[in-house]
Amino acid sequence: MTSQLLRTDPHRVDVPRIALTAVAPMVWGTTYLVTTEFLPAGHPLFAGLLRALPAGLIALALTRTLPRGAWWGKAAALGVLNIGLFLPLLFVAAQRLPGGVAATLGAAQPLVVAVLSVPLLRERLSGWRLGWGVAGMAGVGLVVLGPAAAFDGAGIAAGLGGAATMALGVTLTKRWGRPEGVGPAAFAGWQLTAGGLFLLPLTAVFEGAPPSIDGRAALGYLWLGLIGGLLTYALWFRGVTTLPVASVAVLGLLSPLVAALLGAVVLGQLLGWVQLVGFALALAALVAGQVPGASVRKGQSR
Repeated sequence: MTSQLLRTDPHRVDVPRIALTAVAPMVWGTTYLVTTEFLPAGHPLFAGLLRALPAGLIALALTRTLPRGAWWGKAAALGVLNIGLFLPLLFVAAQRLPGGVAATLGAAQPLVVAVLSVPLLRERLSGWRLGWGVAGMAGVGLVVLGPAAAFDGAGIAAGLGGAATMALGVTLTKRWGRPEGVGPAAFAGWQLTAGGLFLLPLTAVFEGAPPSIDGRAALGYLWLGLIGGLLTYALWFRGVTTLPVASVAVLGLLSPLVAALLGAVVLGQLLGWVQLVGFALALAALVAGQVPGASVRKGQSR
């Protein structure tokens, strides 16, 4: 099946589509609260597995659409990069580093996307994108980093590896587009299923038997799977294939910002003036990231 890369005018800001895509990282920002307040401790891979595999299988059952030809391999690769590898690396970083350090490393993703877009999408390296990517990462750092921040080599490697893995997955998603006639739900279902199948043996080896699930945990897993998995990934991949990839990547900054807001509102974690300055800087980077910079495409991706 021939790949179809949906494109929009690079000089036009599609506010409604950006807003819909932004729902995904905003919902992902609830993951920390749901994990700590609803789920049994010590089973992060199991949480990732339940977030991905059931949602992927539901999407496949509803859409009744399977990959064809080369898309079996492409869907598997994207699923592993965007979900299967990303989630374990994210959990390792979260376990070995304070949450603020892990979130700041994750905020490097727009910078990695800006660099990967040069060889993979044949874009020029944009100082505008790089500058605001650095500003966004600094803003997130001001919001979430605290005096207890510590640095562990393996944790830092996992955090940067997670950012690089998902950045590569997002950039390849943009390069390959979406097969003609395949909707966002089916496309997300392919990747969620592939990522979940990748996580299945990892979960069995490193965590063993699943935890007992009470009603509260069931609600948490349902939220992560149906809303934080099926719905959000469909919106996210739709945005990746129809918006400038750098604009989509910078929306990821919303995730740690929402997590910090929920911590303040629900858990009483007060925000000082430094955090408020960080919020303003990160939000400025988000807005600036939606404005076309000096980058001009040198060619069209295939």
